[in-house]
Amino acid sequence: MTVLPLPVIPLLIILLSISFALSPLAKAAQYSVLSYGAMPDGKTDSTKAFAAAWSQACASTQPATISVPKGSFALGQVRFQGPCKNNAILVRIDGTLVAPSDYGVLGRAQNWLIFEHVNGVTISGGTLDGQGAGLWSCKNSGKDCPSGATSLEFSNSNNIAITGLASLNSQMFHIVINACQDVKVQGVRVSAAGDSPNTDGIHVQSSTGVTILNSRIGTGDDCVSIGPGTSNLWIENVACGPGHGISIGSLGKDSQEAGVQNVTVKTTTFTGTENGVRIKTWGRPSNGFARNILFQHAVMTNVKNPIVIDQNYCPGEENCPGQFSGVKISDVTYQDIHGSSATEIAVKFDCSKKYPCAGIKLEDVKLTYKNQQAEAACSNAGGVASGLVQPTSCL
Repeated sequence: MTVLPLPVIPLLIILLSISFALSPLAKAAQYSVLSYGAMPDGKTDSTKAFAAAWSQACASTQPATISVPKGSFALGQVRFQGPCKNNAILVRIDGTLVAPSDYGVLGRAQNWLIFEHVNGVTISGGTLDGQGAGLWSCKNSGKDCPSGATSLEFSNSNNIAITGLASLNSQMFHIVINACQDVKVQGVRVSAAGDSPNTDGIHVQSSTGVTILNSRIGTGDDCVSIGPGTSNLWIENVACGPGHGISIGSLGKDSQEAGVQNVTVKTTTFTGTENGVRIKTWGRPSNGFARNILFQHAVMTNVKNPIVIDQNYCPGEENCPGQFSGVKISDVTYQDIHGSSATEIAVKFDCSKKYPCAGIKLEDVKLTYKNQQAEAACSNAGGVASGLVQPTSCL
């Protein structure tokens, strides 16, 4: 019989207790929104019930699960505030959360559902119905309308996961990741009308270590928009359309602005979109930059601007005519991009006169227009082409 030395026995006890704590037997505290008065009838205001369930889960010292069963839950604005006493809260949604149909209720609130200063939160499943159509038609009519609410935002938070969520008809942006670290968005479905204004699918800004995987986004603005201060962003296996493509920018709105770097966008499809892969900056002074960017394995089907850098963005021609973008764009690689352009110019690099684009690489690009060879247009752009590149590179 083997006799264990005495110091090993306490160590074993510690290891066993750790493995138990990590095992499914150490069950999370459960909080059903029904226990706090939420009604799955799509009419009763369940805002207070959701807030109460969150307060309990956030105050729990052990991992916590908030469960939202099947059915429709009418919700006004809910702020899920941290910091919490635990770093493992699962919000499991089997039903649908429905925003007020009167856009005036949330129109000036900026957010519908917002998580702030939380760590280790996972949202799994469920549908968010922003009921944004009323606000869109107000905006499209040219009337004076509120800007609208983002459906779901995470701000100043770490170790976040959003999986299997569907977001429909957001008033404004669907999902915003702001000032966060280590976020994984996976298996998300975003859907809004192709003419719905400002309904970006997923917007990332001031964040690092964000991953967006295996998602389908059809909306009226950018499928994914990447704002200032974003670094180490990975986007893979995303289908975009309708929408305005995957866009870095617009950057350079402010003269002092954090840059964007280390972005990978791979294995994407764009169907009938306004743009494919785009970098967009304001045509005015700024200390911003965009560098170390890879667009790889993209398929374009009838896309108006499959590959585009626009450094002369100047909506309403205000505060920028006659000026040059200060955003420095460098080390951008386009690799294995093919398909069809809806316009003759399939590749357009319209870079800053003051700070020309540098280090652009085109590798194995084949884009056609009406089954004919498309064209490329360059201004102030430097770089190299390798492999088969059609249209012929103008770098």
